[in-house]
Amino acid sequence: MPGAGPSGDAAAHRPAPGPHAGPPASAGRPTDVSPKGDGAARPAAPGPQAAVPDIPGTGAPAYPAAADPHPAAPDAQSVSASDTAPTGADAAAPVQGAPVQDRPAASGAGVRLDRRASNEGGGGDDYTLQAPDPRVAPEPHAAVCVACRAGRVDDDGYCENCGHAQPRERDHMEQERGPVAAVSDRGLRHHRNEDAFAVGTTTLPDGSPVSVAVVCDGVSSATRPDEASLAASRAANASLLDALPRGTHPQQAMHEAILAASEAVNALADEQGVEAREHAPQQNAPACTIVAAVVTAGLLVVGWVGDSRTYWIPVDRSAPAARLTEDDSWAAQMVAAGLMGEAEAYADHRAHAITGWLGADAYELEPHTAAFKPDRPGVVVVCTDGLWNYAESADEMAEAVPADAAERPLHAARVLVGHALDGGGHDNVTVALVPFPAVPQGAGSA
Repeated sequence: MPGAGPSGDAAAHRPAPGPHAGPPASAGRPTDVSPKGDGAARPAAPGPQAAVPDIPGTGAPAYPAAADPHPAAPDAQSVSASDTAPTGADAAAPVQGAPVQDRPAASGAGVRLDRRASNEGGGGDDYTLQAPDPRVAPEPHAAVCVACRAGRVDDDGYCENCGHAQPRERDHMEQERGPVAAVSDRGLRHHRNEDAFAVGTTTLPDGSPVSVAVVCDGVSSATRPDEASLAASRAANASLLDALPRGTHPQQAMHEAILAASEAVNALADEQGVEAREHAPQQNAPACTIVAAVVTAGLLVVGWVGDSRTYWIPVDRSAPAARLTEDDSWAAQMVAAGLMGEAEAYADHRAHAITGWLGADAYELEPHTAAFKPDRPGVVVVCTDGLWNYAESADEMAEAVPADAAERPLHAARVLVGHALDGGGHDNVTVALVPFPAVPQGAGSA
C-alpha cells in the first residue's frame, strides 16, 4: 500500500441510484447522542471526508496480499454479545472495577429505577411497594419481579405490583474470548441498549493467532435499531472468522465483512414487507454504525462506517496515543473542509449528525479500512460514541484506559464503561479491547 497513512477511503458519499436517492453528504442521519449530551443532532452539511492522519508509532500500512492458502482452515471461536448474556438478577449486576456514582438507587439487587411512583400516598421519589394479595395466585409460569419478588411482569417488562422495569438481556453484557474482551451497558438515560458487539479469535493459515472485535451502534431515529446492530455485529464477525483462516488479506476481509454487515441490516428492511412500508412510510429503515478491528502478530486493521471509533493506546505510553478512525459526521466534514476548527465543530449541536451508516436507506456504501504496523505493544480500543463522548481525544482515552489493559482486558473494559456512566451515561456504552500483538487463545484476564 502506498504512503505512510491508512488506506484510502476518503471518497465522499454519493447518491444511491433509484427514486429515493438523496444528496451525498447534506442529509446526515442523526444519532441519539448530542455533543456532550446537549441538543439533538441535525442534518449534515456538505464537505469532504477527512483522511485519517498519520499515526506515530504505528508504521506504514504495508501488508502484502496473501496468496491463496492450501492448508485447511482451523476452527474459529467467537462470541457475540447475546450468546451468553446474563439474565435475571445477574444481568443487572453492577459494573465491576469502577465506581458507578450516578446510577439511581434501587430496592432490589442491581435493578435500575426507570419509572417513579405517583406522589399520591407519599410515594415521592421512591416506589410504593404494596404487599401482594395472598388470595390472588400468580399465573403459572408468569415472570416474577426481581425487585419485590411478588408482582407479575407485564408484556412491556414492568412489574404490575411495584412498577420496576425488569432487566433485559442486553441491559448489561460482558464477554471475553481469550485475549479479547467487551462490555456493553444500556447507560443511565435510555430505556434499552441499542448497541451490540461480537468478539472472536482464530488462526491464520500459518498458525499465527488473530483476534477480532466488532462494535455496532443502532441509529435511534430508525426502526428496530437494536436488531440492526445485533445483525450487523454477528454478520461481520462471522465473515471475518470465515475469511481470515482461508488466507484472505486482512484488509480485504474487513471490507467484505462490512459489506456482509450491510446486507444483514438491509435484510431487516426487507422483512417488513411492502404492505408494512406503505402503512408507515415515515419510518426509516433499520440502521446502525459499525467499527471493527483485526489484530494479528504484526498487523492491525480497522474498518468502519459511521461515528463509532477505534483508538491505539501504547502499553508503555512512551509514544502518543492515536485515533485510527475518522467519523462519518457533520463535525468531521466541517473540519475537513476547513470551515471550522475541531473544538468549534464538535461543540455545535449538529456535530453528531452522521453522514454514513448501514441500512437500506443509506446512500452508496463506502466502507473505510486502514492497516497499520505498530512498532510496540499496545491495546486497541473499539467503542461507540457512548464512551468516546466522555474521552474524546486520544490523550483523554489513554488516560481513562487502565495501565494493565493488555493483561486484563475485561477489567479495563469494565473500567471504561464505568467512566462513561460516572460522566452521565447519556447513551448506550459499548467498548471492546484487543491487545496488540495478538496472543494465543486462552491468554486473557482471569
